[in-house]
Amino acid sequence: MTQKRLVILRTMWLDGPNIWTYRSCIEALVDIQELEQFPSNLLPGFYERLTALLPGLVDHRCGIGEPGGFLLRVREGTYAAHMLEHIVIELHTQAGLEVGFGKARMTSKEGIYKMVFRTPDPVVGLACLEAGVRLLHAAIEGTEYDLQAELRVIKHHCDMHGLGPSTQHILDAAYERRIPIVRLNDGNLVQLGHGNKQQRIWTAETSKTSAIAEGIAADKDLCKDLLSQCGVPVPEGEFAKTAERAWEIAQNIGFPVVVKPVDGNQGRGVSLELSKQADIEKAWALAYEESYSGVIVEKFIRGAEHRILVVNYQVAAVSRGELVFVTGDGQSELQTLIDQQINTDPRRGDSEISPLKTVRISSNPVVSLEVQRQGYHAASIIPAGTQVIIERNSNASEDVTDLIHPEIARLCCMAARVVGLDVAGIDLVCEHIDQSPKGQSLAVVEVNAGPGLLMHIKPAKGLARNVGKPIIESLFPGDANGRIPTISYSGGPEIDGFGHELTEILEDQGHKVGLACDQGLLMNGRTINKAPSANWQSGRNCLINKNLDTLVMQVKANTILSEGLPYDRSSLAVITSLGSMDGLGEWDILTKEQHFNVMRTVVDLVLSSGHAVVNADEVSLLPLKDLCDGKVIWISSTADNPIVTEHVKNGGMAVLYQGESIHFKGNRAEAEQRSPIPLKQPPMSLTKTLALAAASWAMDVPHHLLRADLRQRY
Repeated sequence: MTQKRLVILRTMWLDGPNIWTYRSCIEALVDIQELEQFPSNLLPGFYERLTALLPGLVDHRCGIGEPGGFLLRVREGTYAAHMLEHIVIELHTQAGLEVGFGKARMTSKEGIYKMVFRTPDPVVGLACLEAGVRLLHAAIEGTEYDLQAELRVIKHHCDMHGLGPSTQHILDAAYERRIPIVRLNDGNLVQLGHGNKQQRIWTAETSKTSAIAEGIAADKDLCKDLLSQCGVPVPEGEFAKTAERAWEIAQNIGFPVVVKPVDGNQGRGVSLELSKQADIEKAWALAYEESYSGVIVEKFIRGAEHRILVVNYQVAAVSRGELVFVTGDGQSELQTLIDQQINTDPRRGDSEISPLKTVRISSNPVVSLEVQRQGYHAASIIPAGTQVIIERNSNASEDVTDLIHPEIARLCCMAARVVGLDVAGIDLVCEHIDQSPKGQSLAVVEVNAGPGLLMHIKPAKGLARNVGKPIIESLFPGDANGRIPTISYSGGPEIDGFGHELTEILEDQGHKVGLACDQGLLMNGRTINKAPSANWQSGRNCLINKNLDTLVMQVKANTILSEGLPYDRSSLAVITSLGSMDGLGEWDILTKEQHFNVMRTVVDLVLSSGHAVVNADEVSLLPLKDLCDGKVIWISSTADNPIVTEHVKNGGMAVLYQGESIHFKGNRAEAEQRSPIPLKQPPMSLTKTLALAAASWAMDVPHHLLRADLRQRY
């Protein structure tokens, strides 16, 4: 064998439903070259080297549908593209991403395969693909491969390009409700829903999060003043412009005190239980570094710290913080003890998905000050049995949602309402979360906008809480799903002009329509782009436009193959023919059967509450009836099409041309008294006219208005 390597010829990011899957994925065109003659069972030692590098492959099911299925295929003999697919999926898994979908299929050219895998982000996916190729080559050739180094690169891409855990948790709740999801940037700004039904989130901030409320929450002094005026207990304190003034305030309000930034969040720059002048002045400097607006000195409230998540003025989750400390052994340095007793916790790490953070004295000035107050530094040898507090306001947490006393819950909800936040993180200090506020030390010390959700999703102790669900319920109450009517149309020359004519009919009914087609991009009657716009980007532009309530999009095979579709499901799909196969050879679509498998995508996406308008005169389209989750409306230029006759007999819907009139057939047509619409003259494209009538019927256009419109046109 002259070469045991494969080559990636092309990759495509399919950002939406495509011929492979409903969700975004990467399709790679792979040339396995001479490996076509050498399946896995003919590569000496390959199985052992592959399983040693990626033991997790044992869980891959593949053909037999149970763990070990893929490795059985490797033992028996499978090809390099198929192995690469599973390697890439496993690399996603090792990086903490569950994708679970991939396929490898031969093309018409020997040794060339299409290999596809689901991935949440194109940068992350390509990193996994490139690492997978290197791993496969190493397993084939028996060369060294540093898996951990590769995973560090992949995880870095995840951190840089992936969604944060709080955002992802909310999106998981949206997906459960089948609410459309559109990522708007490389960060955590995400649109839920389409057009004028959309909401947006940015981590735990939402479209309903008031900028005024967010400003109040950020100004700790103002927030505390408003809470106090409304009867919410808060700690006594004042704004300190200088370290010297901080010491004066501390003497006035009494020791111990808390020093924190006016506009801080997530505990940054907060120092607790201070009594000495030197400590207070150092803490002021730390807080000042973290603040744009200054520093507050407050009375220290004795008790345990709690974070109460309030969503739509209801308590969604409660976490209790804890002191983090180490115990000396008489031999080890303090940082070594931290590494041994704290940082070994598997829940700790430096990435955003870690529920607890790695502790390093040298890079955390608040921790450094805390240990200095106790007379230690990073290199101190701690006497045996001596406990050293490392963090007082730890991000460690225990879920205590079920313990919160109703009066304390009402107090926290009132605090959120005073500030005006729809999603609020209330920092509360109290001695007993399960007892009445009366008779115990208790105060609301902060109200936070855009609170982190990780402590509730992955608590250090206790039950994980699905806090994304109430956030989604607050944005989409009841059965709301954020969807607008989404209409696709496909075919050949017989349907030219369909999009414009349907748009005019819908606009006459008050719809605000976005039209993306070969003739350009129009939004609400205004031409945005005169260039051909039957593509992913133009469709997406309509879906993110808050001024639109309907999308009409021309869908062609090349868009499905090269980009994917911008919507996840549709209300209505109109297809009058498979269209032309010109240019589809680029994607190895060479037969009518392959062409059908591409174009069936538009019908596959129809919602159960939606409709598909299908041309019954095109024999190639007849199998689409069994692929549609919604109702099929057949159209036919003849009155005696047997497929249509049987369909109507069984209660289905149809639109026919008979006696120079358009006839509406089926139980629904009778119930709605949809009488025939005579045409002045035979239309130039009868198929388009029938499709227009059927689509308007599916969109509930009143019959008398549809009659007037069609009579005017034809």
